[in-house]
Amino acid sequence: MAPLTAERKVRRAARVALDKRALAVVVLDVQGVSSVTDYFLVCSGKSATHLQTISAAIQEELKRDGVRPMHAEGVADSGWILLDYGDVLMHVFLEDTRAYYALERLWGDAPAVPLDGA
Repeated sequence: MAPLTAERKVRRAARVALDKRALAVVVLDVQGVSSVTDYFLVCSGKSATHLQTISAAIQEELKRDGVRPMHAEGVADSGWILLDYGDVLMHVFLEDTRAYYALERLWGDAPAVPLDGA
């Protein structure tokens, strides 16, 4: 089985987040503006439990293809969980925390990836 490309990883993760009813799921293609990663996935949950459910589901889905995060930090109670897959960074926020950090504005030069059919 061929390894998942960064785009395939982020699309699969976005689909899982949507399936878990994450709010305002956005994927940014940061390849042209960042040397750190290729894609950001940003989404919100309604509660700490919801954040944990979304992030656990993403990890489980990617684990099926042998893909594990290089690093994970934050806990649901902090309002922000970061899953670092190297070529994809996934940010799962509570809505207030997401508004505070405003990553979409910070990375505003990066085009959004359409998610129809994620």
